[in-house]
Amino acid sequence: MKLTAHKGLFMKRIKIFVIVFAALCLLTACGAKREQTVAGTCTLSISCQTLADAPEKCKADKRELIPADGWILPEETVEFYEGESVFDVLLRETKNHKIHMEYSETPLYQVAYIEGIGNLYEFDAGETSGWMYSVNGWFPNYGCSKYAVADGDVIAWVYTCDLGQDVGGGDAAGAQQ
Repeated sequence: MKLTAHKGLFMKRIKIFVIVFAALCLLTACGAKREQTVAGTCTLSISCQTLADAPEKCKADKRELIPADGWILPEETVEFYEGESVFDVLLRETKNHKIHMEYSETPLYQVAYIEGIGNLYEFDAGETSGWMYSVNGWFPNYGCSKYAVADGDVIAWVYTCDLGQDVGGGDAAGAQQ
């Protein structure tokens, strides 16, 4: 009789726990994403025109990855959310378009570095090649995760073969003019 009483009490406590847990999940939207507020729209594009114009600069095993027209993602208007950076927009849109993108993060400085897009990586076209971004025609000299997107911004990701000199962003890369 005593064992049955303990078992009944145990089962009652489990039922109470399950009910409380379910209620907490409903109240806190357990695991659900927080509703984001659309802050505006921006334009995003990804180009490797420098490689399309001179594929011989690229490693031989990567040449087949270069789109003939140079566009990995042609210019497109996309929504962005409050507090998003250029990196956040790039990450979301490459996922949405199933475009391979690889990056590394430096937690100490809270920055992301783009290593490759569309399987085209830094150094695939020499030691001064890699990905750069511009916003409204300006190449910032700081990481894309630090640049807050504003309504109407035009974000362009471009592959450089010459530390930005060939895409108009040499100053951002620290090159001497």
